[in-house]
Parts: sequence; C-alpha cells; structure tokens
Amino acid sequence: MILRYTRPEMGELWSTTRRFATWLEVEVAAVRAMEEIGLVPAGTGEAIARRARVDPERIDAIEAVVHHDVIAFLTQVGESLGEEKRYLHQGMTSSDLLDTALALTLTRAGKLISAGVVRIGRRLRSLAEEHRETVMIGRTHGVHAEPITFGHKALVWFAEFERQDQRLSAALEDVRVGKFSGAVGTFAHLPPEVEARACARLGLRPDPATTQVISRDRHAHLVAALALIGASCEKIAVEIRHLQRTEVAEAFEPFARGQKGSSAMPHKRNPILCERVTGLARLLRSYVGVAYENVALWHERDISHSSAERVLLPDAFIALDYQLEILARVLEGLEIDPARMRANLEASRGLYFSQGALLELTRRLGSREEAYALVQEAAMEAWRDQRPFRETLSERARAAALTPAELDRICDVSRFLGNLEPVFVRVLASTWARGGEAAGGSARREAGGDG
Repeated sequence: MILRYTRPEMGELWSTTRRFATWLEVEVAAVRAMEEIGLVPAGTGEAIARRARVDPERIDAIEAVVHHDVIAFLTQVGESLGEEKRYLHQGMTSSDLLDTALALTLTRAGKLISAGVVRIGRRLRSLAEEHRETVMIGRTHGVHAEPITFGHKALVWFAEFERQDQRLSAALEDVRVGKFSGAVGTFAHLPPEVEARACARLGLRPDPATTQVISRDRHAHLVAALALIGASCEKIAVEIRHLQRTEVAEAFEPFARGQKGSSAMPHKRNPILCERVTGLARLLRSYVGVAYENVALWHERDISHSSAERVLLPDAFIALDYQLEILARVLEGLEIDPARMRANLEASRGLYFSQGALLELTRRLGSREEAYALVQEAAMEAWRDQRPFRETLSERARAAALTPAELDRICDVSRFLGNLEPVFVRVLASTWARGGEAAGGSARREAGGDG
C-alpha cells in the first residue's frame, strides 16, 4: 500500500522489521515448548531469546544467494547465536513458521481494525441519539418517499456496524490458529504437544488439521469480512455525498480552515473524503476474489498463494485501517442542517401523505384501485401545479367526505414517526451499543508471545 494511505501503527505491523521479529517470536515459542517436554536442553529458549539478533539487510543479502527467505532468516539469526542455534527450527517446516507468524500479525492487525469499527459505532450511536427527532424526507430511488429522522438513518448505520464487528470477531477467531505439524501436517518430526504448548505461548489455538499450510478458507473468510466493513463505510460515504449535493445540502463532510476545493473554482466544497472512502471500498472488494482463489492449492500445498498474500493481506488491512480513520473524521466533523432538511421535506408540498390518504380512502370506498387512482390524480396535480397535496386531495369529489379533522390526521408528519422509539430501544439495548464487546470478543484480544 502506498505511504499516503498507510497509518503508522498498522504500517509497522506489516513492516519487514516487524515481520522478522514475529518470526523470531514463533521460533522461540517452539524451542521453549520443546524444552518443556525435554526435547532440547533446559535454558535453550532463554538463550536464543536473549542472544538472537535480526539484521534485515544481512537477511536480504543471504536471500539473494539462496532464494529462500526463511532459510536466509534462520541463517542470519544463527550467526548471532552460539551452540543453541542447532535447536532453532528443529523439526519444523517453513510454513510452520510463516503461517503461525501470519496468524499473530492478522490478530494484531485485526485489533486495530476492530478499534476503528468501534470508534465509528460510538459516533453513529451519538448521531442517532442526538438526531432522534431531526425530521427529514426519506428517499427511495433518489425520490421523496416518506418522512424519517436523521437519527433513524444513523441508527440503521449503527446496527450495521454492530454486525460488522461481530463478523470481524468471528473471522479473526477463525485465523487465530497456528501449526507446528511439519511438511505435510503429519507431526512426523514433532509431537502435537509441542504445537499445543507453542500455540498457547503465542495466544493462538492449534489448527486441528493441516497440510503443510493452514487452509486458506480461514484467510478468505477474514478478507471477505474486511471488504464487508469497507462496503458499509462506503454506504455511509455515498449517502453523505448525496446529502452534500448543492440541490440537497442537508449534510456536509468537514471542511478545514485553509482547505481548497478546486484549483479552478474557488467556490467548490467537494466531498473528497467520502469519495476517497468509496474508492478504497472498491479496492477492498477486489482483494476478495484473490483470497478465494488462494483456497485451492495443489495436494498438500503449492506456493501460488504466497505471492498474492504478500500483497493482498497487508494492503487490505492498511487500506481498511485508513478508510475507517477517514470515515471517523467525517462523522465526527459532520455538519448537519436541520432547517434545510425541513425545507426539502416541504418542497414536495405534502405528497408524502399519499399512503395515509390511500389507506383511509380504501376503507371509505371499499376499493384500493379506486382509492389509488384518486390519490395519484391528486398527487400529480399537486406536483404539476405546485399546490399543497391536502388541497388537491380535498377537491376530489370522492374525497370530499373527509372532514378537516380527518385531513389533519392524514397530513400530520408525526404519524410517520410515532413508532420509531421502539426501534431505537431494541437497537440500543445491545451489549455493543452499551459499550461492551461484540459477541466474539476476540478482536479485542492481542496475541501474546515470547520476545
């Protein structure tokens, strides 16, 4: 991922230096597990942890000759050790190291993503509470439908982010597995007890059954979860982009002092942050196909997934981490114009009362078809002549029986909102809404390990 979209903490997790440090973590955990059951001399794990040094430049130089990054890493680390180096990587295959280390990185990166999701969730809850009664027109197909509140719109977003946090927790739990089962997953050179002990040290679970690699359905599940979060971010961003259009002008992303919207037109205030969120969501979706392609490997393993993962996994996490930050900034600085919302609501002169009129007249006339034709005719006239819908409706002979009090009841905006409170109650009653963890909870748990 380009530096422009890489935040420091997430970028560091995927850096070369951190990758080698995580590899060493896994190797030390394996040695200590072997030491606990008497396969290596006492004190070996501590000696390696204390003396081992990682030199990325030296590793690169060795890899240029051997063309194998794990061998280059083990050779360089071995150069910094004494006799204990003979126990490094004992009985292991490269993927024991790589896949277990990857699980640690994914778990740690997932914690940062979860924090971003929770941050947005908190802001959406705040917007929902603050604007419970901020009335605006609801739109379907981009056309005025019936009144809603901006708080209800934010509540729907909040509920979606709660589901995304639950999905993320489940996907992170799915990849929170390690393996030390050897070249084809048969534990030919290390007993399962080593795997169990080493994984426990690292805060991972042993994968119940593997080939040379951990099956990539787990990783595909996670990438799909990341892309879904990105899609929910885009959903909010697209809505704000529409609400910021000149003709609508109901809500605006923040515009900093000194910011300029266009090199040619000084008046422009463009929704560039929301557009950036949209673009990154497209990128995230493109990674899902690659992750799914990585599931099918030859026999007990080929290496076709490796080159793809070196790009897609860091990029997906870095892109989503940045996207979440941008959307959080938008929502935290969102400018909402209730007066403009009310003006837009009134712009259709009460056409949104049509369903209430339809229901009442259907009861009166005994025919939905007759009532529909009557109400539609009144609505078309109101739109064409720019007159209040109540007025054109009352002029219809078959609707004349409606009393002023009945017309008042039909044409009362509060009728649309009277049953919204239970929706707020049931959504905001969840543990997540009250500030607790999602059902899975694993997204908050940092993987441990030996340094």
